[in-house]
Amino acid sequence: MSDQGGSDHSPNSLEGYPILSKVKLPRELRQLDQAKLRPLAAEMRRFLIESVSQTGGHLAAGLGVVELTIALHYVFNTPYDRLVWDVGHQAYPHKILTGRWERMATLRQKGGLSGFPKRSESEYDTFGTGHSSTSIGAALGMAVAAKQKGEKRNVVAIIGDGAMGAGMAFEALNQAGALDQDLLVILNDNDMSISKPVGGFSNHLARLLSGKVYTSMREGGKTALSHLPHQVSDLVGRAEEHMKGMVMPGTLFEEMGFNYIGPIDGHDFDTLVATLQNMRNMTGPRLLHVVTQKGRGYSHAERDPCVYHGVTPFDPDTGKMEKSSAGKSYTQVFSDWLCATAAEDERLVAITPAMCEGSGMVEYAKRYPGRYFDVGIAEQHALTFAAGLACEGTKPVVAIYSTFLQRAYDQLIHDVSLQNLDVTLAVDRAGQVGADGATHAGSFDLSYARLIPNMVIMAPGDEQECHRLLQTAYDHQGPALVRYPRGSGPGVDVDASVRAPLPIGEGELRRKGSDVAILVFGSLLATAHRVADHMGASLANMRFIKPLDSKLIDQLAASHQILVTLEENVVMGGAGSAVNEYLTASGQQMRVLNLGLPDRYLDHASHQEQLAEAGLDFDGIVAAIERVNRETKLQVV
Repeated sequence: MSDQGGSDHSPNSLEGYPILSKVKLPRELRQLDQAKLRPLAAEMRRFLIESVSQTGGHLAAGLGVVELTIALHYVFNTPYDRLVWDVGHQAYPHKILTGRWERMATLRQKGGLSGFPKRSESEYDTFGTGHSSTSIGAALGMAVAAKQKGEKRNVVAIIGDGAMGAGMAFEALNQAGALDQDLLVILNDNDMSISKPVGGFSNHLARLLSGKVYTSMREGGKTALSHLPHQVSDLVGRAEEHMKGMVMPGTLFEEMGFNYIGPIDGHDFDTLVATLQNMRNMTGPRLLHVVTQKGRGYSHAERDPCVYHGVTPFDPDTGKMEKSSAGKSYTQVFSDWLCATAAEDERLVAITPAMCEGSGMVEYAKRYPGRYFDVGIAEQHALTFAAGLACEGTKPVVAIYSTFLQRAYDQLIHDVSLQNLDVTLAVDRAGQVGADGATHAGSFDLSYARLIPNMVIMAPGDEQECHRLLQTAYDHQGPALVRYPRGSGPGVDVDASVRAPLPIGEGELRRKGSDVAILVFGSLLATAHRVADHMGASLANMRFIKPLDSKLIDQLAASHQILVTLEENVVMGGAGSAVNEYLTASGQQMRVLNLGLPDRYLDHASHQEQLAEAGLDFDGIVAAIERVNRETKLQVV
């Protein structure tokens, strides 16, 4: 590899990594001379690139925090001292340093390492993550608990500049400042280049402000000023604040009760180690602003950190990633529909909570920048913002992952549904998501959305149906949700000229059979087709979870012995539960088999492996139906 000096060694081995091979755990790292940290960082960066090139995963964020990760474990007594990583995209170097380098080849694979910090995986993973902006709140809880138990331990939260913009982060900062709790927050700022103000002078200033002399003067000054009239002490305090505000952007954090230090160069070990050592010995809430470069040390990722944020396996020399041979993804179907609809209707406004690429809004943002809003990692605000737009006659479309919509549940109820506002929710990553695991799985949206009044909920079974149901949701004058899975569908070509919406609450009978009728809701339609053909069963593509097609259910219940509901959502409270409720309310006694996700979290694996574990692959569905069929026939006899 031209960027890293070249290596043919497998990431399963540390041969060719003379320093990293001696650092299996942080206690060994802390025995190194500080001069060895820079070459250690080079080795780790090379190992990280080689490893992720084989497994895929998050790359650019981890490359940006190699020096910071090493410095943190070098200065702090981990795991006794707690490091709390936000989101976890940047935690691969942390995994490598904490005894898991030999398992990096299993990253994000069934039975292997998680792509995120996970408490059950290592004592060094102090808090499980997946959703952003939780680190400060969790770290504050740990710090308060340590104080109550009389334990003298340092607690450090590492949060990115994007995650810092979320409400949860500021709520935690507000409480930490008010409590005057010992807590170190590190703001990892990788959204800007390391410009001159972050160079020598700023690094010198950070060392000065975190050093013993300044700290003693500051605390001594507080004691002396406490005996003076409050007007004088307030004046002096404001003068100090204004002096610091002239040379650094930390006034906001100072106002919240934090002692702000920085910004400093996050790739300069001398500055990092010295500043962290100083701040380790300080008390109260303090914030260190560290500037890093996302993708550092790998030219392809430095040039395009967004593309290399999450990667499939790739050639480390060329940066070329493996491409799936699968057809058009549901996300691309949404993207095409969004652009086409916006061209016809100027009222359309699209909103995303910091998931432009993931939700398929890149092309739309280019074409219609004035009608595109990325609100940042603020899912609650995204929905309330959409509700406000809808109040004034626009047509907001919120593109959001199923697992992230959970964070805006109150707003979905009170701000959108209760007021019956015309908001379209395009819910991506519904169902299992493979290697990203339980934190990103859209397992619950049918259950938590179905109970909300005024909601129309749809689940397409193929790409063409996704296109038409998005139009159905958009044309509906009220809140409507379309949920679709990650990745590609069964390969049905999309005819974009077919713009007519589908009748709300009407499914379709795809196959007539006998004895068993399969009612499928969404992404498992193609598998259900195979099962129905194999078993001679009837097959209904239900399309709508709310309102249900009650006429189709009545028809199938009258002509079959067993109804089987099938969904890629938890069984409890899902589409199958809706069918059960309808049958009970209408007085129909019927044998019903509800198939869906189990009442447990499924670990990371391939999507197909997860479906097999849940009994939702072809073999699992057939076996479940045959078992119930046998039981039913025995009961009849």
